[in-house]
Amino acid sequence: MTLAMTLTAYVARRFTEATLAMLAALTLLISLFDFIELLRRAATRQDAGFGIVASIAGLRLPFVMLQILPFAILLGGILAFWRLTRSSELIVARAAGISAWGFLSGPVLVALFLGIVGTIGISPLSSAMLARAERMDNAFLRNSAGLTALAGGRLWLRQSDRGLEAQGVAILSGRPEPASASRSAAVFTLTDVSIWRLSADDKPLARIEAPRAQLLPGRWVLSNALVFNSDRVASAPQAISFPTELTPDRIESSFATPDTLSFWALPGFIGVLEQAGFSALRHRLHFQTLLSLPVLAAVMALLAAGFSMRSSRRGGVAQMIGAGVAAGFALFVLDKITNEFGESGALPVALAAWAPTLAGLLLALALLLHLEDG
Repeated sequence: MTLAMTLTAYVARRFTEATLAMLAALTLLISLFDFIELLRRAATRQDAGFGIVASIAGLRLPFVMLQILPFAILLGGILAFWRLTRSSELIVARAAGISAWGFLSGPVLVALFLGIVGTIGISPLSSAMLARAERMDNAFLRNSAGLTALAGGRLWLRQSDRGLEAQGVAILSGRPEPASASRSAAVFTLTDVSIWRLSADDKPLARIEAPRAQLLPGRWVLSNALVFNSDRVASAPQAISFPTELTPDRIESSFATPDTLSFWALPGFIGVLEQAGFSALRHRLHFQTLLSLPVLAAVMALLAAGFSMRSSRRGGVAQMIGAGVAAGFALFVLDKITNEFGESGALPVALAAWAPTLAGLLLALALLLHLEDG
């Protein structure tokens, strides 16, 4: 028992060293290419200096690290197990009667821990830093005018309408006022505002026109608003307080990619989107993908062992290692394909997010069963 535990700890330590080294090397390599691409884009921008480009590239580092974590575990595991097999350490251990399932428990637990850290630790940091990187990218490297660039300068929002007797929806349209022009930088303001109030079955009930609307906690405040009811007769100008669950952060996040939202913030934001009548498929898929990351990391450790623990005396070691790398790319392609089907609604979100993990698990178990008992 003591020998098995000592061997498990030793294998886990070698696996951890190789995995962390591979993760650092791949992160720096990909970030270098990203930095070069940012420099190319900044070449024609006078206000985008070297410091701006370096800041954007640096802010993307946690995101890159999170994306390549499973592949780094696979490559690091292949490297570690291949070295242990080449030095005959694992061969001697198995000849002494120690099962591969025993000493693989250490690397699997390490990979599971790295996946958990990635989901609950790196993911929130990555989302915050990536959101800042995208804002800097929009400000310095793109010709984008922000959220309203594709809508003629107008912002379109949808929210639930709790002011109706039957629950309905309200569609808001307006031009965002720059923070410097607002009375307070903390107040989100729209000008030239139109609000369409619809019933639960999408029948128009009323239209509100106002020159200005301010988003305060829990409500829109419209000044000099005209209300057009079903008879199309305008009311006298009046101040209207319109209830809402929107906040400036939620408005900005609704136009951002799911990668810029923290793992801890995703469930609440998904509820807000669905309550407002928006599709939350992309956000639900991203949340399920983050949930599957620890299991996928453990699967990659098993897959690395299955492809690299073959004795060098049997030959074909290079082919097996190459097959392991190819299997990693195949799972990456499968992940992209299932994500596309999941975002389109053709596959259930849970199946789309967990399919690569399940496929990798079945392949790893088949390889290890053949290696250990075949």
